[in-house]
Amino acid sequence: MISPCHSPPLELPPETPAPQGLTIPPPQHPNFLDLASSPPSCSLQAPTPPPPPLPPPAPALGAAPPLVFGLEKSQLLKEALEKAGPVPSCREDVKRLLKLHKDRFRSDLQWILFCADLPSLIQEGPQCGLVALWMAGPLLLPPNGVPLERIVRVALERGYTAQGEMFSAANMGRLAREVLGCHAELLCGGLGSPNRDRILRHLVAGQPLLIPYDEDFNHEPCQRRGHKAHWAVSAGVLLGVPGVPSLGYAEDHELPGLFHPVPSTACQPPSLPEEGSPGAVYLLSKQGKSWHYQLWDYDQVRDSNLQLTDLSPSRAADGREYVVPAGGVRAGLCGQVLLLTPRAQATA
Repeated sequence: MISPCHSPPLELPPETPAPQGLTIPPPQHPNFLDLASSPPSCSLQAPTPPPPPLPPPAPALGAAPPLVFGLEKSQLLKEALEKAGPVPSCREDVKRLLKLHKDRFRSDLQWILFCADLPSLIQEGPQCGLVALWMAGPLLLPPNGVPLERIVRVALERGYTAQGEMFSAANMGRLAREVLGCHAELLCGGLGSPNRDRILRHLVAGQPLLIPYDEDFNHEPCQRRGHKAHWAVSAGVLLGVPGVPSLGYAEDHELPGLFHPVPSTACQPPSLPEEGSPGAVYLLSKQGKSWHYQLWDYDQVRDSNLQLTDLSPSRAADGREYVVPAGGVRAGLCGQVLLLTPRAQATA
């Protein structure tokens, strides 16, 4: 059931197992000396005709392209998908972002990445909240969650939405509980104190977080008073710490200073960065307008979430019906997030 809008202090038990990271083996380089070591043989016989060409190799597991809702209706989406290639893993995307924007991340800290891979799906219309819930599905109801069509159908039947929009975090929690059988805890008061440590420990444990925020042109959080209200799912966090605990972490072989929990190994929980430490916490998030992960500064997300107050004037005047709770966007989304946990873990 949906928890009341308060956040009691929660201490992370020392025995909490670390989230499972991915071990990426180093690339295997061909040995060209082996290829050149066998000289061509000489023969007086007629040359043997070349064998028929081999069939194309089967696609590698885990390299499927992103799913796109409404792909058959959009040539632009088809072209973008053809250029996109396989969906990157969370670890690959984070390393790409760290290399690309290394000046954003404090050099006086070491970094620990906790992440869980999420599927990708490009939304059609105002369905960002339903798509975010679908992305979280495999972590809550493994291995595949539930189809997006079922999530949309139940949301329509329960009167939570008219066009796919979700302007109520409380209704989003009810929907998550029904379609995914998970525990949904609604936190009010924003991502800052007293909720901050609770949220970070939830992400360190590998559990998904649904966040309403205002979306900028590059999908990052901004402040538009709710006019660009959007939903994202976070299933990971990048923590900047003065020192990495000695138990259960390994340094990345490509990026010195970046550490990952060692799979199947008990690890010591890190000390969470203090709230007054800027640039030390980044949420690893996905949303329904890109199949890439993004790293968002925690304080930037907090500030965007806290100023969701008004329905977009263009949406209010477009002639369509939307389900907006009593009290409007401020009552339905402002300062609210959802902690989602598989039912078995929530009742353990």
